[in-house]
Amino acid sequence: MNNIPQVKIGLVAVSRDCFPASLAINRRKALIDSYKKLYNDVDVYECPVCIIESETQMVEALEDIKKEGCNALCVYLGNFGPEISETLLAKHFDGPVMFCAAAEESQNDLQDGRGDAYCGMLNASYNLKLRGVKAYIPEYPVGTADECAKMINEFVPIARALVGLANLKVISFGPRPLNFLACNAPIQQLYNLGVEIEENSELDLFEAFNKHKDDKRIPEVVADMEKELGKGNKKPEILAKLAQYELTLLDWIEEHRGYRKYVTIAGKCWPAFQTQFGFVPCYVNSRLTGRGIPVSCEVDIYGALSEFIGTCVSNDVVTLLDINNSVPADMYEQSIKGKFNYKHTDTFMGFHCGNTCSSKLTECTMKYQKIMARNLPEEVTQGTLEGNIVPGDITFYRLQSTADNHLKAYVAQGEVLPTDTMSFGGIGVFAIPEMGRFYRHILIQHNFPHHGAVAFGHYGKALFEVFKYVGAEVIGYNQPVSLPYPTENPFA
Repeated sequence: MNNIPQVKIGLVAVSRDCFPASLAINRRKALIDSYKKLYNDVDVYECPVCIIESETQMVEALEDIKKEGCNALCVYLGNFGPEISETLLAKHFDGPVMFCAAAEESQNDLQDGRGDAYCGMLNASYNLKLRGVKAYIPEYPVGTADECAKMINEFVPIARALVGLANLKVISFGPRPLNFLACNAPIQQLYNLGVEIEENSELDLFEAFNKHKDDKRIPEVVADMEKELGKGNKKPEILAKLAQYELTLLDWIEEHRGYRKYVTIAGKCWPAFQTQFGFVPCYVNSRLTGRGIPVSCEVDIYGALSEFIGTCVSNDVVTLLDINNSVPADMYEQSIKGKFNYKHTDTFMGFHCGNTCSSKLTECTMKYQKIMARNLPEEVTQGTLEGNIVPGDITFYRLQSTADNHLKAYVAQGEVLPTDTMSFGGIGVFAIPEMGRFYRHILIQHNFPHHGAVAFGHYGKALFEVFKYVGAEVIGYNQPVSLPYPTENPFA
């Protein structure tokens, strides 16, 4: 995936002048050695400058990690640390920052070998707040070399998402469809996040599409589509138009990305799209998402944003689904009860017309869009990708601006069950512990729209930290029964 950043973390050790600098320097070396041993990775750079009390040293360290191409920073308290210089470094570094601290090594070395970083972390966090500087601080930020190496490794996907957001442009086409106010939200929060947005008319897109009519690259794209679809290629007559549309979007991205490194698209797909373009864009959307360029449906700008975050965190393909329909009681009784440890209300179906990448479907068929064909000629609804979503762990999540411009998010981990949905579209039977209560007291209570992003794996820990870092005022999750929601009726 070339549409997400590569993270290189600069590791800067700090030392207070009334503590031996050797503590910070030696512990930094041990941390780097541990990281390389555990992760065999080169995404952490050991800055040779040890910041003590000097602001000049802070500038030297800052210049060094910039020169080395570091786009994320770990400030490591090898001992108590200089609260001014270390937080100034975080303030002036242009990228995500984390803080962690060294634990004491042995009861036999608590004289000159005691670093007091446990105490220093308190001062660091206090000074970060005074300066209004954001930083990721792990759940328990004090540890041995191996433990701090693990903290840094867990920071990598978080940093990847934050670096991506700072360099992202969302390209949208058209206003939200009629009766889809749920996908409409103020774009002010995009700017607050550092994200650029380019809003275009469907007419602009249609003009660009028509200009690609005789594009010489179309046969090559058609051949690639045929290879991907295999026996699921049920509508070969529409592939040339879909290839034309795919090339239109890819060229638009390159011509309009401007100074931004990464792009995601919020596209229009109905109601006029089908009759004018002559197809639906679902399959093309799935192909771009499979390359790390998420494309949301129904001009869902915050859905596209959420997909991009999940792509960065998981370093994998994601999808966007409707939190769609309940699982029928007879399906639950026959296929789920007694086989999986879920209540009926823990289950639901996640569905969308056909935007899920083929790699995340058990098998796929490219055909017409059943819902749209109820009101339109079937021949203009061709181009959707159908199939059951692959079973396995998932994380359902979303970052959203409210109508009154507040930033909210939710994260819930669960799984897709190996249950035949017996339905249509890109669809799966999802199970999330206490989904019924989560649905009522987070999704409904906080006015989240029907679209949710899906990452294929359990990434709740990293996503929660990303949402916390960017300032989400609410981060809902599926709370256990022992922890009631504030709005949950205790007498129900």
